[in-house]
Amino acid sequence: PPISAPSGPQPLGHAVGDAAAALGVLRLLPNTVDTSTILPGYGQTLPKQSVLEAGMGLSSAQANSESYLSYERAIAQSSPLGLAIAGNAPQTPGSLVQTALPDNEKGLTGGFNAPQNPLLNVGLLNGNAHARWSPTLGPCVGTIADAGTSIASLSLLNVIPSMPNLPLSDLNGLPKLAQGFDASKGLQTLGGLLAGGGQTPADGTGSLLSLPNTLSSRSVMQLVDLPNSKNKAVQSVSTLQAADIEILKGTPLELSLKVVSQPTLKVTSTGDKATSKVEYTAPVITIQRGDQVLYTLDANHPTKDIPIGLPLEQLSQQFGALANLPVVGGLFTTATGQVQQVTDTAGKVLDLGVLRLSIGELNQKGQQLDTPFAGYQLGASARMLDLQVLPTSGLKNLLPAGSAGPLPSSLAQLSLGEQIGRAYTPSGGVVCGSTNPVTPAGNPAPGVPQKLAYTAGAYSAVPLFWTGAAMLLAGVLLVAAVPGRRRKPVVVKPSPVAKPSPRPRS
Repeated sequence: PPISAPSGPQPLGHAVGDAAAALGVLRLLPNTVDTSTILPGYGQTLPKQSVLEAGMGLSSAQANSESYLSYERAIAQSSPLGLAIAGNAPQTPGSLVQTALPDNEKGLTGGFNAPQNPLLNVGLLNGNAHARWSPTLGPCVGTIADAGTSIASLSLLNVIPSMPNLPLSDLNGLPKLAQGFDASKGLQTLGGLLAGGGQTPADGTGSLLSLPNTLSSRSVMQLVDLPNSKNKAVQSVSTLQAADIEILKGTPLELSLKVVSQPTLKVTSTGDKATSKVEYTAPVITIQRGDQVLYTLDANHPTKDIPIGLPLEQLSQQFGALANLPVVGGLFTTATGQVQQVTDTAGKVLDLGVLRLSIGELNQKGQQLDTPFAGYQLGASARMLDLQVLPTSGLKNLLPAGSAGPLPSSLAQLSLGEQIGRAYTPSGGVVCGSTNPVTPAGNPAPGVPQKLAYTAGAYSAVPLFWTGAAMLLAGVLLVAAVPGRRRKPVVVKPSPVAKPSPRPRS
């Protein structure tokens, strides 16, 4: 086998899925920025992103038997904070991450204190993460990944940065306001409802939304039994626990949201569309002031709009001088500190924005897949509570020239308890078992010749080289071993003396 082939027993089961939850998500100018892609023009077909997204208390659990890297079979992660700017998300410090393989008998735990910033104040964050995966049985370990995060307290938005930074007195055609209301307040503080710039107070005073008590989330990936089968189903579970939620804390118009039931999202895939299911326990939230219940948000009434407006002169003519606060949902405060309610706001209140509260937004989608294995994938997402700050047409008409153009349909969006779950199971369920590796026989493979034919002159080059080298060495040794014969000196005889010629030459 190749060197990269796995050795030993290998798991038979296939399982893919994830579960995730966010305790709080802040979105500024949602759905306004195009998604950036490496393919030209493809980003226009994708949903638009927010200018800024900040997530608090993130937990996720993942299982993927098809991952390319072995240590990504199971991942459990607990992150205190997450940040995305125009869809680009840098890595934030303080995260707890555990991966498998190798298997982990014990999980990780830790805490984190978030840095100070003007948009949110996060109390002590605690997290835990545990990832498991068997080298022989794969996902058949019970709970594959388990991650949880808790926040001691949370305060969001003491200013609306996407609102034009203008005092109310600079608005065009502003009617005469009620006696006692200060027109120098800015739009970014919603006319004085919010504290303004600087660090958001830890107790939530002057913030748009705050949670004074612990809010926690948990994400779990696990295998569960299939009825009448020895195989397993893949299940994704996301749960949230929340107590009181406060809006506009520290003002006479403070509202409290009581979470009566805790939201739970459970996605189970059996590999068959007919038996796979999504179970969601929608929260029931009551909106009250003091002990008086004003509204109830449930599955039958998932949305409530609370208008925010400026008190006009006609309102003070009816009730006298007012406190320096806007009108919220028909509630206003007199100069003596009494909270009154006006039912008919026509000509008495100028609406500038709307606080839209909504719950139980559940979306689900399933599909039959053939790759990487034949099975059924099911996914769902839900939110416990959405709070949006929406501008009104009256505000756009009052803004100076050049300010109303870029004003979006939603100025800010706060989401509490976002939940996501996906599960992908092979047809027939997850098989819990392992392969039996076969030991290869020692006999040579059939069809392999004992000797190979010479197919090039290079095969003879090496023997010829060594033969020539050996002959050269032998010649050197012979020359050095045989002594040379001594030559006799040559005797040179003197030439005879020439006799004179008897006949002289003429």
